[in-house]
Amino acid sequence: MSDILNIFQQDAFSAVALTDAVQRNPYQPTGLGELNIFDPNPIRTSALAVEERTGQLTLIPFSERGAEGTQRQTEKRKMRYFDVPRLMHDDTLYASELQNIREFGQDTVLMQVEAEVARRLSGPTGLLSSVEYTKEYLRLAAVQGMVLDPKDGSVLYNWFDEFGIPQANEVAFNLAAGTPNSLRPICNSITRSMARAAKGAFTSTTRVFALCGDSFYDLLTNHPDAIRTFVNWSDAVSLRDNSQGAAFDAFDFAGITWVNYRGSDDNSTIKIADDKVKFFPVGAPGIFREANAPGETVDWVNTPGKPVYVLPIFDTQRRMWWKMEAYAYPLFICTRPEVLLSGKAGG
Repeated sequence: MSDILNIFQQDAFSAVALTDAVQRNPYQPTGLGELNIFDPNPIRTSALAVEERTGQLTLIPFSERGAEGTQRQTEKRKMRYFDVPRLMHDDTLYASELQNIREFGQDTVLMQVEAEVARRLSGPTGLLSSVEYTKEYLRLAAVQGMVLDPKDGSVLYNWFDEFGIPQANEVAFNLAAGTPNSLRPICNSITRSMARAAKGAFTSTTRVFALCGDSFYDLLTNHPDAIRTFVNWSDAVSLRDNSQGAAFDAFDFAGITWVNYRGSDDNSTIKIADDKVKFFPVGAPGIFREANAPGETVDWVNTPGKPVYVLPIFDTQRRMWWKMEAYAYPLFICTRPEVLLSGKAGG
């Protein structure tokens, strides 16, 4: 048993090695993580500084040659600071759990211990999976303009309030069966409103995404206005059979990509309410950011923050256990919450 425990003293189980291994083999997130809308922003401090600068274009009046022109007004600037929250999750491997590890085939004890450590660290229910699960929860909150505490859903930061921006009222979609109303004017209004609010951040390649709750998506994909969009397509039958209206799928309509967002399997922890839809831009530089603060140990002090850190702790006195602690210091921020809109099914 002492030989097995001595394995944990090797370099492969150091904080630097474990953390770097995570960077070489990043966990592939789903949902909002796959959209890559949050620009990485590694910082060297435990707080994020956000500078706000408000400016506008003005019409320049005619003037006589040789006369003074109109003076350009320099934009006003404000600086705000936000503490970066901390995530911590751990797992302990006890000596008694290693008791029955024996060599077999070509595997060595070291390889078997490494496999068990890897399973607990990056397996489907490992520490890193829980970190990523929590980050998806935080991303979903961010595209709604908030930072929520995963413990109880309380609001840590409301970006509308922090930047003094009034939140727009929910847009009502009349999706009831048999209603002949056109949805396109509503969709166009959403896109125009978002583009104007985003100013320079809304480019020619920016897309509007809509995360839909289950019932909203079902009603939308069965609305006559949405169905008519695909009637004359040569591949309409294939589209209807394989994409349009399928659960947890997506389709483009009226210049917006509509996604039936798949959250957590319990259908409550990470979720868009069934009758709701959340609108946000994709491909709009600078609107969403993920700040990562540095770790707390001397290995990482004052270094650019990483997405996750793994810290090993060995029971040097009793030699009864070896622990892995996973840390992350993310702050998902929306710098322009005025572009975020919401809707609901109903008249």
